[in-house]
Amino acid sequence: MTRRGGDPRDAEIGQRVRALRLQRGLSQTELGQLISVTFQQVQKYEKGANRISAGRLQRIAEVLGVPVAFFFAAPAADKETSGGGADHGGFLQTEGALRLARAYARIKEPGIRLQLLRLTEAIAEE
Repeated sequence: MTRRGGDPRDAEIGQRVRALRLQRGLSQTELGQLISVTFQQVQKYEKGANRISAGRLQRIAEVLGVPVAFFFAAPAADKETSGGGADHGGFLQTEGALRLARAYARIKEPGIRLQLLRLTEAIAEE
């Protein structure tokens, strides 16, 4: 009996889990504890190596504070709502992106956050 290949949708769902986990500042170990699996299992989910059951995905959605439908949204819809067609999974893979996102989240003053956002957008257009 041959082993079937993974479904690319499993990897997409895993990338969304990873992006949300990182946004929430959780380690794989912490998320694993919250959903009652090992960090190795979280790694496999995020890579799409293991499929996430419906019940487990519901628990992940509850822990991360999103509706289950978030994990199934069409990629085109993500690009439209993220502004500029950015791929969140790809962004988080770039060097320094996670540090940048965490630093931005620690800025308490809304005016400063807005100025930084505008500056970053201006630099990116050059």
